[in-house]
Amino acid sequence: MSVKEVRPGFGLLAILLSAVGIAPLLNYGLSATSDLVIRDLGITESQFGLLATVCFGCAAIGNAAFGKFSDRQPDTRLMLIIFGAATLALGLAAVNAGYILLLVAAGVSGLAQSFPNGVTNRILVQRVPSEQRINWTGIKQSGVQVSQLIGSVGFPLLAAVIGWRGASLTGAVLAAVLAILAVRILNSTPLLQAPESSPSKQSGPKSETPIAQAAPSTRYVIYALTLFGFINGVGVQATNVYLALFAVRELHFSLIAGGLTAAVAGVVGVSARVGWGRMMSRGIAAPKLLLLLASLATCGAVSFLLSEQWHCATLLWVAVILHGASALGVSVVLMAALLRAVPANRLGSASGIVSAGQFGGFTVGPLAMGLLVGSAGGFTVGWICVIGVYLCCTALGLVLVLRSASRR
Repeated sequence: MSVKEVRPGFGLLAILLSAVGIAPLLNYGLSATSDLVIRDLGITESQFGLLATVCFGCAAIGNAAFGKFSDRQPDTRLMLIIFGAATLALGLAAVNAGYILLLVAAGVSGLAQSFPNGVTNRILVQRVPSEQRINWTGIKQSGVQVSQLIGSVGFPLLAAVIGWRGASLTGAVLAAVLAILAVRILNSTPLLQAPESSPSKQSGPKSETPIAQAAPSTRYVIYALTLFGFINGVGVQATNVYLALFAVRELHFSLIAGGLTAAVAGVVGVSARVGWGRMMSRGIAAPKLLLLLASLATCGAVSFLLSEQWHCATLLWVAVILHGASALGVSVVLMAALLRAVPANRLGSASGIVSAGQFGGFTVGPLAMGLLVGSAGGFTVGWICVIGVYLCCTALGLVLVLRSASRR
C-alpha cells in the first residue's frame, strides 16, 4: 500500500484538534461567565482564580507523573481517558452543589489535560507523513484556542438562556459524542507503513534511553522549552482567566461582550498557531520565533495596562489581538521543536515534561492575578506584573537565540 493510499484525512486532524481542546473547555467557559459565576456562588476574585489554579495544578502534576504511563498506553485508550475525564468535569460543574464541587470539577478537567500533547504528538509521528506533520502540529495545537472561542462565545450565550451550569452540561454531551468519534476515526487510520529518517522515528538502543540520560543537546532542548513554557504560562493564564472580568469590571462591557474579548483572542490564537506552525515547517528556528512571540506578548500586556489607564476600548482590542497572536501561539512552537528533537517512543515523556512546565505556569498565573486584582492595586498592579513576566520570556528567548548562533 502506498503512502498516498494511507494518507490520513480531515477526520483524524479534527479529532487531534478536539483532543487538545476539549479538556480546557470548562476553564474557558467559566472564565467567560466569571462575573456571573462569582455573583452566583458568592465568592471572591481570588477564590474564582483558585478554580484555574486547581485545574492547571492537576494538569501539571498529571503531565509530570503520567508521561511514561502514556508512552505505554494505546492511542484509543488515552483518547477515551481524555474525553471521558472532560465529560465528567463538565458534568460535575453542571451540578448545583456549590463551590467545592466546582473545585473538584476543575481538578478533573486538569487531569484530562495530562495526556493530549503526548498522545497527539505520537499519533502525528506514527500515522501522519512527515511532509504534513509540522503543519498539522500547528492546527491541532490551535484546539486550545478553538476551545477558548467556543467557551467564550457559547457559554455566555447559553448562560443567558439555561444558566452557566446548563452550558456546562451541554459541553459534557459534546465531549461524550467526540469520544465515540475519536475511537472510530483512530481505528480506521493505519500506522505508517515504513519508518522515516527524522529524529522522531529513530529506533534502537539510543531511543530507549530515559530523558535524564539522553544526549546533552536533547536534554537542553527539553528543559529550555519547559522553562520558557512555564514563564509564558504564567502570563497566558493570568490574562485569559481575568480577561472577560477585566472588560466587564473596568471598561463596563456587557457579559456577552466581555466573553467576546476572550473569543476574539481565541480566533486570533487559532490563526496564529496555524501560521507559526507553517513557519516552523519551513525551517524557521524555534528560538527566533520564541523571541518574537515574547516581544509581541510584552507589547500586548502594555496595551492592557494602557487601556485601563486611559479607559480606551480600542487599546483593549489591540491588546487582545496581540495576546492571541503571541502568547497563545507559544505552545505550537514548543511542540514542533519537540517533534524535531525527540524520538517517537519518548515523545510522551518529553511532551509531558514540557507540558508540565506550561501547566505549572498556568497554575501560578490565575492565583497570583486573583490576589493582585483583589488587592488595593487592582488590575493596574496585575498588568504591571504580567509585563514583567513577558520581559523575562523575552530575555530567555534572547539567550536561546544567542546560544543557537554560537553553536553554528
